[in-house]
Amino acid sequence: MNPVDFSAPQAVAQWRDEYIARKSTQKLRQREAAAAMQVSEAQAVAAFVGVNVVRLKPDFMGLIAQMPRLGAVMTLTRNEAAVHEKDGVFEQVSAEGHVGLVLGADIDLRVFHRSWAFAFAVRDVSANGEMKSFQFYDAQGEAVFKVFLRDHSHHAAFDELQEEWRDPGQSAVLALKPSAPAQPVRDDAEIDVTGFHAAWHEMKDTHDFFPLLRKFGLTRTQSLRLAEPRYVTRLADNVIETLLVEAARARVPIMVFVGNAGMIQIHTGEVTNIRTMGPWVNVLDERFNLHLRADLVASAWLVRKPTVDGIVTSVELFDAQGENIAMLFGARKPGKPELAEWRELALALQVHDELATA
Repeated sequence: MNPVDFSAPQAVAQWRDEYIARKSTQKLRQREAAAAMQVSEAQAVAAFVGVNVVRLKPDFMGLIAQMPRLGAVMTLTRNEAAVHEKDGVFEQVSAEGHVGLVLGADIDLRVFHRSWAFAFAVRDVSANGEMKSFQFYDAQGEAVFKVFLRDHSHHAAFDELQEEWRDPGQSAVLALKPSAPAQPVRDDAEIDVTGFHAAWHEMKDTHDFFPLLRKFGLTRTQSLRLAEPRYVTRLADNVIETLLVEAARARVPIMVFVGNAGMIQIHTGEVTNIRTMGPWVNVLDERFNLHLRADLVASAWLVRKPTVDGIVTSVELFDAQGENIAMLFGARKPGKPELAEWRELALALQVHDELATA
């Protein structure tokens, strides 16, 4: 990290000037500018506390529960390879333990707020005017979730929430923590593959999958590699463009999940405007945008999970570290079988293993 002393006002002021100059001259986004300055994105935001940023109390679900007051907004969740942007209104907000839920016609979130550490109200001025947002970060300073106001949002509510949730300590100093060391991957020979196969076959709900991984000590990609061929097929790494184009052509409503350790954001519905720009595969629809770095997809899988409603089929993308980039399903509700059109589209993506892994 940059050795700047964020507790020294003069040093922070000089750092801000350099950050703004670099961001402007190199036309960098906030995240890119922070990386160029060798600090976390949260540190870059916190450096502007008292200027155009207000540090907020760390009662994260309490603040999320107030988001309906903003009216229609845009929510943004990202990881290293994908950005998911969704327009809509916060409707039902609830929490149980360390997991929060936001359910509604458009905004659909799974909030793992135990990993959240910092929250800010941010006002950025650009050529298009002032942009207001609430931004949330984990203990490593990585962005987990952002809420941006649109022109038609309730801007007075933003001002009210900023003051209601203002933290008494408006400090630019963040107590960052190093990432927890990655759990060692067990050797395949140590896995009870027979038991794993039997447990997969007995799944009743897609939510049974993560407990199954814990039970057998598997990583996500390891589980897919060791699964029975009737349930998992390796796909070509560049399958995402074909999948989105075909879903748009056939007007098949889909579900697109993008997440990180602190948030999963979900789009449900048709996609229409698919554009590829360099390594980025994009959905550029009016109320949903997806930006996905296809060159960072290290493996893609067609996955079939048994449930009480029948087989549920997904296409799952992972990066070189085995982290999930995105998951796509056919649009469905609990208690309903998956769409036959989605299953047909997904199954058509299958290729021979030797081509998929070439």
